[in-house]
Amino acid sequence: MGRPDGISSVFKYKYMKSNEEEFIDWWSKFFASIGEREKCGSYLEKDFDTLKVYDTQLENVAAFEGLSDFCNTFKLYRGKTQEEMEDPSVIGEFKGLFKIYPLSEDPAIPMPPRQFHQLAAQGPQECLVRIYIIRAFGLQPKDPNGKCDPYVKVSIGKKSVSDQDNYIPCTLEPVFGKMLELTCTLPLEKDLKITLYDYDLLSKDEKIGETVIDLEDRLLSNSGPNQWRDQLRPSQLLHLFCQQHRVKAPVYQTDRVVFQDKEYILEEIEAGRVLNPHLGPVKERLALHVLQQQGLVPEHVESRPLYSPLQPDIEQALGRPGPPFNITPRRAKRFFLRCIIWNTKDVILDDLSITGEKMSDIYVKGWMVGFEEHKQKTDVHYRSLGGEGNFNWRFIFPFDYLPAEQDAFWRLDKTESKIPARVVFQIWDNDRFSFDDFLGSLQLDLNHMPKPAKTAEKCSLEQLDDTFHPERFVSLFEQKTVKGWWPCVAEEAERKTLGGKLEMTLEIVAESEHEERPAGQGRDEPNMNPKLEDPRRPDTSFLWFTSPYKTMKFILWRRFRCAIILFVILFILLLFVGIFIYAFPVSGPEGRHGACLGGALGWMRGM
Repeated sequence: MGRPDGISSVFKYKYMKSNEEEFIDWWSKFFASIGEREKCGSYLEKDFDTLKVYDTQLENVAAFEGLSDFCNTFKLYRGKTQEEMEDPSVIGEFKGLFKIYPLSEDPAIPMPPRQFHQLAAQGPQECLVRIYIIRAFGLQPKDPNGKCDPYVKVSIGKKSVSDQDNYIPCTLEPVFGKMLELTCTLPLEKDLKITLYDYDLLSKDEKIGETVIDLEDRLLSNSGPNQWRDQLRPSQLLHLFCQQHRVKAPVYQTDRVVFQDKEYILEEIEAGRVLNPHLGPVKERLALHVLQQQGLVPEHVESRPLYSPLQPDIEQALGRPGPPFNITPRRAKRFFLRCIIWNTKDVILDDLSITGEKMSDIYVKGWMVGFEEHKQKTDVHYRSLGGEGNFNWRFIFPFDYLPAEQDAFWRLDKTESKIPARVVFQIWDNDRFSFDDFLGSLQLDLNHMPKPAKTAEKCSLEQLDDTFHPERFVSLFEQKTVKGWWPCVAEEAERKTLGGKLEMTLEIVAESEHEERPAGQGRDEPNMNPKLEDPRRPDTSFLWFTSPYKTMKFILWRRFRCAIILFVILFILLLFVGIFIYAFPVSGPEGRHGACLGGALGWMRGM
């Protein structure tokens, strides 16, 4: 019975909604910002905001003047020793800014304008610092296997937070996705130190490298407040910006704002955008756009080298901070690929039977790329004389998969690698007393696989070519299940030929669905979803030397029946001729003996 259309529609809507929620997260924003469109889902299509990703530290960005526009940092050295040699040790820092300008000799000329309009607070300031550690690249190997087991430790003054328990094993490019929090008092505790360590079980953890960030520069720089900070509304941030830069406050109207003699109209600003129902009031949207035009530090991700010396960076912390972002790395989900091998056709006949006929003892082998040690194979269809094989055999391949990035995860010990989700099928000829013969193979990318042919007659190698017909390729993760015929490729004289055709059903199920609809490998229990019956193979499909009676009945008798009957008749005739010749009387000196022998035989027949 079919499912009602209403139920089907509701199920499809819920499935699409869950998929959308799964694809849109902070990592979607990050991948959209660095140009990896295949990993961000529909984020860009929805016209969401992106990050500004810098390939260097924020102090090296020319637009922000090294974050030293308010004051410069001068190192204080110990000075010179009695031997007049410089002592390079630093005993402190002085933060300040010197402005030198000439004074006119004419007292009637007014003094130059004041250079420092708004000074920083003189007393200590309590701040909350949030550090988002996303990932690291090109770390120095620390272990004998050429890898390291990195983890993060951050410290400010005497306070520190270590993430040692969550070290990432065997990698030089870890993805951390961690948010760590610390409190500090500025300017007493201004240096934020971020250190990477290599975890060792039996010895002391070894430092990989560190970077130091001057938080006070971030606090005092006129490049802030950052346009992405959310502890204040955009209109409040714009008001603070006007006070700091001594400019006229904006004038808001119904659908526009005038700032520094320039008019910003909301309709022009948001033209061509897909409006989100949660954008907020018109005033705040206008204020945010004005802030974005002032060259402030955007919401960003920056890259910092790991050094032992001092180097600054991290966001400001004015006022009450907003909620933290969730940048936890995406976790792969467990999926199961169920493959039912129904039949084969037009398989290469690679052997000769004992009667001289071409044949193959066919079986199919399969595995997921990266999981070669978990190969599975069907039983053997013996003595296929036309290239047909019947199996009704189920493969089940578990794997971890990240739909947003279209990668399967492959693990060896604790090492984790991302590889494309691909499955391989091969057709083999079984041999008892030698190595099995390879007949053909088929490799399918589950995200971009050819549609199967509905019948074996329509199945050909053209299905595997996406050059002229890309529309014939589908994603199994979208289709969920497909059934039909696929061609297997063999090579002959460096030329691709058809090695056989496979009729299969491929199905992707999530872990929860796999538990709700169980299925066993091969034809083992639980043999359901669907239930696989024993294949209907011809009577000639058996191993000849284990079934001598079937060998005589279905091979020798069917093929050499006339020859066997003729042989039996000739044997009987020859037997009678031999007996007749042996019993015929012989004349001559031995005649008496022959007569006696003949008489004896006659007497025996009489008895």
